[in-house]
Amino acid sequence: MMTKKQFKGLKIVGFVILGAACVTALGFGVMLLWNWLVPELFHGPVITFWQALGLFILCKLLFGGFMKDNDKKNSWKRRKWERMQAKMEHMSPEEKEKLKSHFDRCWGRKWQREEEPQQPPVERQPE
Repeated sequence: MMTKKQFKGLKIVGFVILGAACVTALGFGVMLLWNWLVPELFHGPVITFWQALGLFILCKLLFGGFMKDNDKKNSWKRRKWERMQAKMEHMSPEEKEKLKSHFDRCWGRKWQREEEPQQPPVERQPE
């Protein structure tokens, strides 16, 4: 029977192997695509696996980065939504209805956030 410590060590080894396999696959993928397209189209050089891996890392650093930007994007969306809600709070009911009908005409119901459905209150019968 495995102890928690052994299981944790096995998980770490598995992640290391999986990470190495992914890096290898990415390197070979970039190398194969480069060697298939660039020499034919642009009369460029054929590259090795290590050059392809370096090219991939360089492109990620220059164009994409290695960290997910979801927090930045979500915070931007959240701020935009909060500004819109603040504007809506200061509008009269007629103005709100006019704006909502405009959004409905332009985008349909996609623009509205899903809200919890309102359930009618349950009436209890006297015993």
